[in-house]
Amino acid sequence: MSKDAFKTFARSHPELAKNVMSGKTSWQKLYELYDIYGENSNVWDTYFSKPIEVAQSSIKDMFNTIKNLDMDSVQKGVTNLQKTIGLLQELGIGSQKETSTYEPKPIYRRFED
Repeated sequence: MSKDAFKTFARSHPELAKNVMSGKTSWQKLYELYDIYGENSNVWDTYFSKPIEVAQSSIKDMFNTIKNLDMDSVQKGVTNLQKTIGLLQELGIGSQKETSTYEPKPIYRRFED
């Protein structure tokens, strides 16, 4: 097997470069494995990640989670959040009032006789 074929193989699998950069292996060792076993060997399983299988299982888990959601409890949570935001705006925490025109209300009243 030629060096150019190995370079093409290595470019098509960026996981190999990550392993070399992290110090787990060397280019020399990878080339020797390529020369001895070729491209389609089980030797490469330790170097290649399986992002497609992980992504598919993650999507399945996400759909199962969504399927098991109780939409009434989600709606109650959203309603409570809206009420909380409205209350905070009434108190002046979330409002966009200018400081020059806004006068704070007194905490207590003085009663004069």
